[in-house]
Amino acid sequence: MVKRSEKSMGEAAIDPTIAQLRQAMERVTTTGGAAPRVDSGNGPGEDGLVPEVLAVPRGLVDLFPWGGLARGSVVSATGAGSLLLSLIAASSGAGAQIAIVGLPRLSMLAAMEMGADLSRVALVPDPGPDRLQIATVLLDGMDLVVLGLGGMSVPPSRAKVLAARARRNSSALLVAGGRWPGVAVQLSARVCRYRTAVGGQAPDACGYGRINGWDLSVSLSARSRPPRSVELVAGVGSGSGRAAG
Repeated sequence: MVKRSEKSMGEAAIDPTIAQLRQAMERVTTTGGAAPRVDSGNGPGEDGLVPEVLAVPRGLVDLFPWGGLARGSVVSATGAGSLLLSLIAASSGAGAQIAIVGLPRLSMLAAMEMGADLSRVALVPDPGPDRLQIATVLLDGMDLVVLGLGGMSVPPSRAKVLAARARRNSSALLVAGGRWPGVAVQLSARVCRYRTAVGGQAPDACGYGRINGWDLSVSLSARSRPPRSVELVAGVGSGSGRAAG
């Protein structure tokens, strides 16, 4: 069952936007349900606990310390937007309920082509003046909140509040496009090659054809292990990957 927080008295009158968000979460979680809580199988961490994880593309499984996005964690991502799309596709395809906040240019068509279940994705393209408050509310009811920071540097005091909310609700928070203090896992991605298809030409003929896929070089830095990177196939045939160190 998906988590829900207590609704404070008078909240609807004080902040109609938050009231509407809670109503929308009720509709999504009633029809969908939460993602299965997957045991990472990688053994306990420093605190002796094994975190439950949300699914990631199979090419990134070995990159993450626990084989996926750990519930209760905050992860930052920089670089190619295809990385966010691939994570959204993998998690929603495995049954996770996802909210995407403040990222109006993120293509849901591309996410669907990567395997996303859009019935499990809620969009808040314009979160208003306080996107952090919107994300806080969504962490009460969604498995994963993808938050575009819009270039802002998040104050440590507010970062602690959202991190605590994610831990309390066993949700994951994925932030992009700004600075988040004290993040435990940092992802970065860049396009390292494009793949094309064209009739009568070689599949990778330079300057010809339609791009039907690309490869990302994805790096991860975490407190619990040395930095690592892999190459992830995106677009057509996305999901595979090759370890790069």
